[in-house]
Amino acid sequence: MRAPGSSAASACTLRRRVVEHPFIFIAGLHRSGTSLLHEILREHPRVSGFRDTGVWEDEGQHLQTVYETAQAFGGPGRFAFDPRSHMDESHALATEDSARRVFGEWSRHLDTSRDFALEKSPPSIVRMRFFQRLFPNSRFVILLRHPLAVGYATQKWTGTTIRNLLEHTLVAYEVAMRDAEVLERTRPGSTLFVRYEEFAQSPQAEVDRICAFLGLEPLAVTHKVRADVNAGYFAMWERERRSLLRRLLRRDLPIDLEPRVARFGYSLQEPTRLQPFR
Repeated sequence: MRAPGSSAASACTLRRRVVEHPFIFIAGLHRSGTSLLHEILREHPRVSGFRDTGVWEDEGQHLQTVYETAQAFGGPGRFAFDPRSHMDESHALATEDSARRVFGEWSRHLDTSRDFALEKSPPSIVRMRFFQRLFPNSRFVILLRHPLAVGYATQKWTGTTIRNLLEHTLVAYEVAMRDAEVLERTRPGSTLFVRYEEFAQSPQAEVDRICAFLGLEPLAVTHKVRADVNAGYFAMWERERRSLLRRLLRRDLPIDLEPRVARFGYSLQEPTRLQPFR
């Protein structure tokens, strides 16, 4: 027989676990290196990440029934265009009940005795403020990659133009930057931007920086990381720039997007150039 008040005590304990449990969200678009970073960080002894769940790329969005996945808003290369996919602290689902339900569903696949729970899903890049409301002790590692690389890498899934894919990437990055500014005002030190190009060139140094940001002991990187991650996509861009058919059909390349791309330290005119940002 359950002791009087035991249900209330259990509910209080669950609420405390939800509110207090630290989450790490890797926020980045499809083909931005989020899967690789997730695999690396979940090897840390103080971190529990999704593994062998049976869903696509072990993404948390597919392991819960509270909010809609990226596919509901068009999927890769499209979802960030739909304002409904952007979720913040004012969203109707930003409630304690949602937090309990998501935590309950995710915890089936996590070791919650570890200090941090790790999640990565592409739509998280436009939902950081929503997750911070659900889980106040959240920290966000925002992974960026050159919009050309993201665009060409996802084009096979979308069939849309490279211009549309560049714009989609920029919309997502711009939302992430605005949301990160809000999060830094309300909870300083909760966001970290990482560019995949810098991670690929110096994976150990970048993982050290991420661990320091999270308050974790250093973690040795044993995964193979290619340094020339964007070379093939930049070659595709160069071929398109030189295309005789493009010139004959008067199809202009989206160079007008250069100022928005440059905001993140990237360039369309000189793709291999990487500049500081923020």
